[in-house]
Amino acid sequence: MTGDVVFYQLNAKFLERAEDVPETSKQVVYYSLAIGHHIGVFDCFKPVLRCNGSLYDEVLASLPDDGEAHRKLAGLLRFGEITVDRSHTALLRQAFVAARPTAPADVQSWFGDFDKSLDAIEQEPAIYLMGRRLS
Repeated sequence: MTGDVVFYQLNAKFLERAEDVPETSKQVVYYSLAIGHHIGVFDCFKPVLRCNGSLYDEVLASLPDDGEAHRKLAGLLRFGEITVDRSHTALLRQAFVAARPTAPADVQSWFGDFDKSLDAIEQEPAIYLMGRRLS
């Protein structure tokens, strides 16, 4: 794969102030918040893990092709971005543990760095990761 891969971690959320929303739009914002679409809510991310495309290819090659962890992380190549939340932590950790003994050293290091972000998600379930492929 060409380009870099960056995983960002949610580190803050904020809601547009009511006085910043035009009167004609307030009902749309309130309705969307009520149904969960969060229009007017901004997620703020900080980069926590970056690697080049060839390393990310090695990461994927270290995971079983037919496994759910491989499918999840390969989604970044297919869609250009993925999210990793609490529902993925156990799945990814199990795959990393299984792959570590035969993975190259740089991939093992990547697994360790990613695992730190999984720890943060497990400590605070509102946190999630956004992985993006950069061109």
